[in-house]
Amino acid sequence: MKKFVLAPLITGCAFLATSGCSSVMTHTGGDTGYYSGTRSDVEMMKSDDTSWAMTPLLLLDLPFSAVLDTVLLPYDYFRSGTVTARDRIKASEERNLALSNGVDIDHVPPMSATTHSQKSSAHKK
Repeated sequence: MKKFVLAPLITGCAFLATSGCSSVMTHTGGDTGYYSGTRSDVEMMKSDDTSWAMTPLLLLDLPFSAVLDTVLLPYDYFRSGTVTARDRIKASEERNLALSNGVDIDHVPPMSATTHSQKSSAHKK
């Protein structure tokens, strides 16, 4: 009797735990774009860093993430034209780093790698 009750319960909990997990993580994180959860699943499956134990879970999660990403398409469309918090923070950090190094970023173009190496070799002479 207990086996008949526990097996569906455990199976149901496993499906609920994996249903659209990548989609939820990418929508609550900084990843933007359409079908971000589905893209995340596929990228992880292609990666050499993904363990063999994770691949079946990703395959199981893929259809659920695709459905949830489809449901969230209007939200993604609404959010697509806005600048994300990640973009604002990155721009602020780059500006602060440039200012702390004494670079007036409004008037000096960024230095290319070749220019930097030429100045370094000229300084050593």
